[in-house]
Amino acid sequence: MFVTGEHPFLPVNPFAQPIIHSTTTSPTSNNSHYPQDEDMVDITNDITINKHNGTSETNKPNGLMSGVDIISTHYDDFQTIDWLKDLMRDRFRHRMLRSKRRESFLRKLLMYHDAWSGWLCVLLVGLSAGVIAAVIDIGTNWIIHLRNGICLNAFWLNREQCCWASKKLNYDRFNTEECGEWFTWPQVFGDYRTGAFEYILSYFMFILWSVIFATFAVLLVKVFAPYACGSGIPEIKTILGGFIIRGYLGKWTLLIKSIGMMCATSAGLILGKEGPFVHIACCCGNIFSYLFPKYGRNEAKKREILSAAAAAGVSVAFGAPIGGVLFSLEEISYYFPYKTLWRSFFCAMVGALVVRSINPYGNGHDIQFSIDYSVPWASFELIPFILLGILGGLWGAFFIKTNVWWCRFRKNTRLGQYTITEVVCLALVTAIICYPNPYTRMSMPELIKRLVSQCKVEDSIDLCDYSREPISSAKIKVPAALAGEGVHRAMWELFFALIVQILLVTFTIGVKVPAGLIIPSMSIGAITGRIIGVITEQLALQNPNFILFKHECNKADENCVTPGLYAIVGACAFLGGVSKMTVSLVVIMFELTGGLTYIVPLMAAAMTAKWIGDGFIRGGIYDAHIELNGYPFLDNKEEFNFTTTANDVMRPRPEQSSSLAYLTQNGMTFSEVDSILKHTTHTSYPVVVSKDQPYIVGQIQRRDLQILLKSQKTQHFIASSYYIQFTAPSDSSTSPNLDSDLQDEQRLTTSQPEIIRVGNLLDQAPIIITDQTPMETVIDMFRKLGLRQAFITHNGRLRGIITKKDVLRHMQQMASHSPDAFYDT
Repeated sequence: MFVTGEHPFLPVNPFAQPIIHSTTTSPTSNNSHYPQDEDMVDITNDITINKHNGTSETNKPNGLMSGVDIISTHYDDFQTIDWLKDLMRDRFRHRMLRSKRRESFLRKLLMYHDAWSGWLCVLLVGLSAGVIAAVIDIGTNWIIHLRNGICLNAFWLNREQCCWASKKLNYDRFNTEECGEWFTWPQVFGDYRTGAFEYILSYFMFILWSVIFATFAVLLVKVFAPYACGSGIPEIKTILGGFIIRGYLGKWTLLIKSIGMMCATSAGLILGKEGPFVHIACCCGNIFSYLFPKYGRNEAKKREILSAAAAAGVSVAFGAPIGGVLFSLEEISYYFPYKTLWRSFFCAMVGALVVRSINPYGNGHDIQFSIDYSVPWASFELIPFILLGILGGLWGAFFIKTNVWWCRFRKNTRLGQYTITEVVCLALVTAIICYPNPYTRMSMPELIKRLVSQCKVEDSIDLCDYSREPISSAKIKVPAALAGEGVHRAMWELFFALIVQILLVTFTIGVKVPAGLIIPSMSIGAITGRIIGVITEQLALQNPNFILFKHECNKADENCVTPGLYAIVGACAFLGGVSKMTVSLVVIMFELTGGLTYIVPLMAAAMTAKWIGDGFIRGGIYDAHIELNGYPFLDNKEEFNFTTTANDVMRPRPEQSSSLAYLTQNGMTFSEVDSILKHTTHTSYPVVVSKDQPYIVGQIQRRDLQILLKSQKTQHFIASSYYIQFTAPSDSSTSPNLDSDLQDEQRLTTSQPEIIRVGNLLDQAPIIITDQTPMETVIDMFRKLGLRQAFITHNGRLRGIITKKDVLRHMQQMASHSPDAFYDT
């Protein structure tokens, strides 16, 4: 038998239950049954058959089957959902509610509850995502400071909070708080305030806590929730595209990912916690959807809630509700109807309001990197902005290629078997390398916050060490000045920090801990942008008569270049080069910083980064990891420009000896159907008129056949030679081969005492494509209709089948120009 390559999935068929007719039943009673709205239910009731007269008796007055063990989910793990059937089931469910709303007040109340259940569900998702995000931010800010010391008087406070009420608050040359209430580890163990021993002990405790946090994170993931590793965005994209990954959005995954990402981030690994917020929010969406059967029992409808949850994830991570909605629309979602847009907006708004109310950042804002300047940017600055876009595109291409190569190496070698050892060694190496440099010792969000800020008069940190004359602190504008020794020292330290982060992030993304890529990319971009900003600032100051500077930098008492702006643009460009986002990225960046004035520089950098990156590699890092893991995701943005037809892709191939498994309309024995199910793994089977006339009349789901056979096996007196008929007798009059059907009907009714008719389980509207249909059209059908499979015909006769994996395999083969390429399943 021919195998499609799909695993068996068990969908809840919306059609009616099978009806058992004995040969003593009158034809008129058979013809009197027509599918109604009430037939759009699952097979749930029990059938008992009278051994003496062969008639069927039901335990329920409605005649439905009962006592059959129904599998709790109507799709198996790692299967693709049937969008059309699921949406059809929801339409029938809605129609039943409307048709019964006049029966009683309770029925009308149920209909109203069904109408607003979606809004209530996204409200709960937004509230829970906001609370969890705030708790994670507060916990991370506390744990990460434990590597440097502890607040002995109130151990639950981080360094910044511990020094709030201090009367002797000082700042070092990196703007880090120093107060008597905060004790470093040398101070905890003894009064070692200066000297080599103090440095060595601080170094040791920094490494020790980093390794402990990393070990705890990887153990949690490995033991309790393996799906909690990574950012989760590639898998969320695949799930929203219609793929089933059981447990990926479960309660354990939510709990372990929340705790693990705090520990992994606090370990100092070059990763972020913002990307995994999308996964956490989708876990909340999946859990709350089961409170509403409209979404919990329908995978297609559930994805509307998950799309809104993804928007809330970005909203609570960055305080960017509008950017979250655009991110869900542009990057994540596969099916995004108009009503989902408004629900996503509402969910993102609720999440952002909750985070703002809790105030986890302690700055009175719901954003991390708020800026307090709106200095106009000069026209000549578009040149360095575009340069940052070019560097961001090159960085994105380099990172995607090297990271995918390393992840594939880890996957295909013994290194993948030592996940705990890998994470521990990586944390050890990262801590050893990062501690000597103050800019790598601090957390990446803290580093980004300082890089995007503007120097003020009272600032005494290295980044603001300019050779200025003493000026009044009341002066608003800071004049331009030559860079001092501190700025030069900071530039070298930032350059080495840039090299360290580029090297370490390549090996970190992909390890078995919760790990996001957004903040590392922004950190690398912000460092690059700040360096280029300082260079541009000094060039404009020292060459005031140059053609680019003389018209806009001619005021001696005003600095026309803001290095902090370059850090913002650099962060946008480098994140865009990795993710290939455009519109949503720009909106997220100006919401993240509050810099509405700088939309045009952000747009220029993001577009340049995408253009340059696309020149080297198509798709972003999330698409690359989807392909690496072999997920069956059909990207809407990918073009197909080849002139192949469905005949070139369908299976079985003409040169193959195997044949397509199918069922005949007017009779197959119990044992024949059972044999087909045992030897094939089709998710559904085409039903044809006969072997001599292979014209498709419909399809039937594997799950329905399994439940049917299982229910009949409980009746031990039924022989394996009894016939299963996939049509009602009334359908025979419309058959194109009437004489043959009548002969089959006569043979069945005269030679067999029992016929099981399952015509009302037959889907009479399968997707049928001719063998000469261009594959470009076929791919568009699979994308826009969310198809799982389509049957191929030639002159009306069944010839083969095309599944979603066949389409993906063919696209990969044509893209690589290699007929031997295959899609890794």
